[in-house]
Amino acid sequence: MFIISDDDRTFVESNLVTQLSGKSKIEDASWIKPGKVAWDWWSDNNIYGVDFKAGIIQSTYKYYIDFASENNIEYIILDGGWSKSDSEIYESIDELDIPELVKYGKSRNVGVILWVGLTSLNKDLEGVMKHYSNWGIAGIKVDFMLRSDQSIVKSYENIAETAAKYKFLVDFHGSFKPAGIERVWPNVLTYEGVMGNEQNKWEVSHFDYSDNPFPITPEHNVTIPFIRMAAGPMDFTPGAVTNVNKNGYNKYVKNSGFSAIMSRPMAFGSRAHQVAMFVVFESPLQMICDSPTLYKKEQETIDFITQIPTTWDETVVLEDAVSDYIVLARRKGGIWFLGAMTDWAARDFDIDLSFLGEGKYDIQIFRDGINTDRNAMDYKIEKDIVRKDSKIHISMSSGGGWAAIIKKK
Repeated sequence: MFIISDDDRTFVESNLVTQLSGKSKIEDASWIKPGKVAWDWWSDNNIYGVDFKAGIIQSTYKYYIDFASENNIEYIILDGGWSKSDSEIYESIDELDIPELVKYGKSRNVGVILWVGLTSLNKDLEGVMKHYSNWGIAGIKVDFMLRSDQSIVKSYENIAETAAKYKFLVDFHGSFKPAGIERVWPNVLTYEGVMGNEQNKWEVSHFDYSDNPFPITPEHNVTIPFIRMAAGPMDFTPGAVTNVNKNGYNKYVKNSGFSAIMSRPMAFGSRAHQVAMFVVFESPLQMICDSPTLYKKEQETIDFITQIPTTWDETVVLEDAVSDYIVLARRKGGIWFLGAMTDWAARDFDIDLSFLGEGKYDIQIFRDGINTDRNAMDYKIEKDIVRKDSKIHISMSSGGGWAAIIKKK
């Protein structure tokens, strides 16, 4: 299939891939709960200020569960490293007790998702799913597909169907490209298939992706909504709170490579740029990538992010140009969420709020600070009252962003 248009907005607003897919095979989908996930892998479980040695241990994940519960985050994930090995996926390492973690999570209203490799999962798909169901987990993140031939695509369908039988959510990681299966099996909430924040942890020039060894730039980030996201939900894993300007990696990573930034990763662009991703980037299962310890120090940021839903009733693109900038509005119920992102060029927009209904609305804004051009972590939160005839001025720094939540008074 092709989506062809002379209007860039089409590629963001279109849901053609899903519309062309078959009808849902899950009669009662009420158990499928989209939401956010506190992710362990990006920060390498790098938590501190605690009274235990951080790592892949029970105390670390109880810390994650507590953080998720305190901030109304629906899930945590145990990524690679929880099992005896990538091939021994029936047992956890000795330092973990998965059923006890699941029980603790349920007591705090937090579900547990497990990472698993495709090859190991497919060796005994039914047996593994039944075993995990007995543990009481909420879903699986399947990794290392690495190709899209017929046998692999068939395995996606088998996994989705078997997962639905056991009421598991599914996140297809690896190199999967979405093809509408999320309509047939709505328990499939998201896919990677994108150069996301994960790729900020190492040089990627060896993939021949670009001449830039760190290509996950603001320009990249305002390109993918028009190309990759047109095919379906994308698990970019936003939410980095260590933010750097254009020359930031030159300053912080002198000997760049896998180990140099594995435990303290950072991301190009401003803090507001990362926050706006939660509105702009569509993913019903949305990873919050950074360390809970850092979020606790940046509570204003996590408080704003956790107000943003992961599914939408309406999307309207207000301003856009592929690889340059995007400004869009999404509605969930009676609340509107606005997100704006720019490339390395600073930009200003005046936005018409005529899509609002009658009456007064409270608006909460998360924007670049006055010093964002010097320190990408600078931001400002503002509140105001607006109407449908109001105009909002959006000013974004180089690599910047802007986000807003608009609620009826």
